[in-house]
Amino acid sequence: MRFLSIALAAIVGTLGLVSFNAGAADAAVKTVAATYKDKAALKGKQITVEGKVVKVNNGIMGRNFVHVQDGTGDAKASTNNLVVTSKQTAAVGDKVSISGTVVLDRDFGSGYSYPLLIEEATVTVKK
Repeated sequence: MRFLSIALAAIVGTLGLVSFNAGAADAAVKTVAATYKDKAALKGKQITVEGKVVKVNNGIMGRNFVHVQDGTGDAKASTNNLVVTSKQTAAVGDKVSISGTVVLDRDFGSGYSYPLLIEEATVTVKK
């Protein structure tokens, strides 16, 4: 009987961790506006953002530049558009989930300078 109690406690503990981790993963999804607002704290961290692709420039400097908006942020302050670099791409109008590393003040030269960039992202088109 004691073995059964220990096994049951282990299962309940595992289920609790699974539930906790799922909630933690959900909390990692940021809005575009929140990413800009919290950019200093997010520097170097992996984040996930969901939104709509509004512009794509493929094959520039060995990467694709995908611009994502989710309806948050301020167009006048340029905080409504998140630029993402990736080996993957998507089409304008696609709804996507992107996950990558927050990089600040990235200057590629030749006029390609970004105060906030999500680099080496995975791009997943959502159905």
